[in-house]
Amino acid sequence: MSAKIFIDGQAGTTGLGIAQRLAAVPHVSLVTLDDAHRKSPEARAAAMAEADLTVLCLPDDAAREAIAIAPEGTRFLDASTAHRVARGWVYGFPELAPGQAAAIAQARLVANPGCYATGAIALLHPLVKLGLLGPGQALSINAISGYSGGGKAMIAAHEAEGGPAFELYALGLAHKHIPEIMQYAGLNRRPLFVPSVGHFAQGMLVCVPMFLDQLRGHPTAERLAEAYSDYYAGAENVIAHPGLHAANLQPEALNNTDKLEIFVAANESAGHAVLIARLDNLGKGASGAAVQNINLMLGGA
Repeated sequence: MSAKIFIDGQAGTTGLGIAQRLAAVPHVSLVTLDDAHRKSPEARAAAMAEADLTVLCLPDDAAREAIAIAPEGTRFLDASTAHRVARGWVYGFPELAPGQAAAIAQARLVANPGCYATGAIALLHPLVKLGLLGPGQALSINAISGYSGGGKAMIAAHEAEGGPAFELYALGLAHKHIPEIMQYAGLNRRPLFVPSVGHFAQGMLVCVPMFLDQLRGHPTAERLAEAYSDYYAGAENVIAHPGLHAANLQPEALNNTDKLEIFVAANESAGHAVLIARLDNLGKGASGAAVQNINLMLGGA
């Protein structure tokens, strides 16, 4: 059985990535609008009515407006930030917990996770769930991403001759991914989140430094790695490594894949550890996650 999908905002980075990935999915076709009608509320509503699923790749306010003009009963996957912590929406991280994939499959409204949030939640949620990390623990999250997720102005700056080698941003310490990190990691204390961008197109590392004696039960790094391996056992797209035996990690190793890797780096004698998630910010951090959710929502179409 063929399924029809309308990508509202297909011209953006995430929308293009989803369309490219769906081209390889059998029994799926795209409902498209010509340039003259892609901003027409009437034409968009008609496309939503024709489609089995509408994917929103829009700024937050435009995503809310799209919900308002949609025919009753429209199924949505929203790639914006607008509905990630909204009541009635299912969070589109299938590996979050047992039953999450089934909840996504049955939902009418699914919010695709943020890229940084995917890495942070993958690291923190299992430890909170297993009682190793208290929800009120003071945490810092440091991350670096390729510039491709930063919008047209950032992409242009990095692709110009002499573009920036590295930059910290969101230094008002109010990045839009923080609410979803708190909600789905199970935190009740706001983490200190410092994102950055490197002079490379794709790839991401999300890091959470830890003092082992501040974790419940004072677990070893080996115990943390085992906890991740057990929690994500059987998860196709999340790979928990038994340890980290290299001196460095490159953020681009998973580019053009939909995988997420977890590592635990440690200095046991100092009682220090760093939890690390590696992913492609355009893969498991955006378009790849969206297609994973689309497949679930369409019953494997």
